[in-house]
Amino acid sequence: MKFIKKHRNVYLRIMDIIVIIIAYYIAESIIGNHIIITREKNRMIINTIIIAIIVYGGILQIFKTYKNITRYENGNDYLIYVLACSIACMVMTFMYITIPKMPIVNARTNLIAGLLIVTAIIGYRVVIRMILTEVYDRKDKKEDFNKKNILIIGAGEATKILLGNLKVSMKDIYNVVGLIDDNPNKLNYAISGNKILGTRYDIPRICKENNVEFIFFAISNISNDERRKILEICQETGCKVRILPGIKELVKNKSLMNSFRNVEIEDLLGREPIKLDNKNISKLIENKVVLITGGGGSIGSELCRQIAKFKPEKLVIVDIYENNLYDIEQELKFNYPKLKIEAIVASVRDKKRLNEIFEEFKPYLVFHAAAHKHVPLMETSPLEAIKNNVFGTYNVVNCADEYNVKRCILISTDKAVNPTNIMGATKRLCEMIIQAKDKVSKTEYAAVRFGNVLRK
Repeated sequence: MKFIKKHRNVYLRIMDIIVIIIAYYIAESIIGNHIIITREKNRMIINTIIIAIIVYGGILQIFKTYKNITRYENGNDYLIYVLACSIACMVMTFMYITIPKMPIVNARTNLIAGLLIVTAIIGYRVVIRMILTEVYDRKDKKEDFNKKNILIIGAGEATKILLGNLKVSMKDIYNVVGLIDDNPNKLNYAISGNKILGTRYDIPRICKENNVEFIFFAISNISNDERRKILEICQETGCKVRILPGIKELVKNKSLMNSFRNVEIEDLLGREPIKLDNKNISKLIENKVVLITGGGGSIGSELCRQIAKFKPEKLVIVDIYENNLYDIEQELKFNYPKLKIEAIVASVRDKKRLNEIFEEFKPYLVFHAAAHKHVPLMETSPLEAIKNNVFGTYNVVNCADEYNVKRCILISTDKAVNPTNIMGATKRLCEMIIQAKDKVSKTEYAAVRFGNVLRK
């Protein structure tokens, strides 16, 4: 086999010569309407065949057809064969017309022979490709236990491109167990030999039955809500999910593996990400003193990062836990060396210390993020939740009123809606404090409810 692969162009040339010989004899039989060919006619056919072998072989060589790997030839390659053989046929016909004494068959015989030659050359190459593909597919199936089983969601153009790339460049890595599509008319049909096994609701069953490791999401034209629903089903399987970009990006990218991306938070939103009005935010924050309580926590530290982008005059960060406070201070100093930062270790439960901080820095804007947020822990320590969340908020709200803060914003939680736990109940009380104070104070008070905070 190695010898045949190494010298396959020689075998193809021999096959083409045989095709040319047979084609001219058949063409002469058709034109002459006889089976037995005279000796004189046979001599002319032999002369024609010798010239045709040189002409056809030379033109096929010019078009570099013998450098093709037969198993990977496609429609474009076959069009080149048609073009090359057409030119060769025209050359043979032109020689007959322009050189009267040349001992070759007439124009009609050359045209019929040319048609037979191009049909046979393409035909036997297609047969070889089909045989080789079948052989290699069987070989691949025997080695499937070394590959990673994948399920592809989608049965459109992107999937067709993906399957082509997988078959050519990643056949040793992945084994496609099948496709998923919600269109019932496509069920049990196949793309490139890969069967459409079911709809989105069949994903868990198919993954379990076929030991699927990866799910490739290859639907580009889909709403965010539908994408989220399908991805939620995929998450139930425990498989690794990869998402392909749109068709344009997929075609442009030379390396298919560079086209894959992990599931992003935006894919699970079920809506378009909200884009903030940066101009209005900038007017509110730029050149203003901003104070953030609980600035070392998960929400507070992210508030610090976002606010720092809008160039406040000074960023005052208050937190009782010095480790987190130090970390966010050093991060901001590294990323925003010109920003004035005051990192203060203090508790919102300490009214006297809060008064000192508000008196010294006179903040224009206050974000109150300091709170105990861990639901199970607050169930076992309810008094601590009340002291820190409720009384801490009460202290911050009163300081904001007393020192003429423009706006005070409470970072609340969606667990404050009809609360079923201590943490949620305390945050609901915090919201009630904010609402009550807003009615009697010049300071603008507001509460913002956060769900689970996700960071990339």
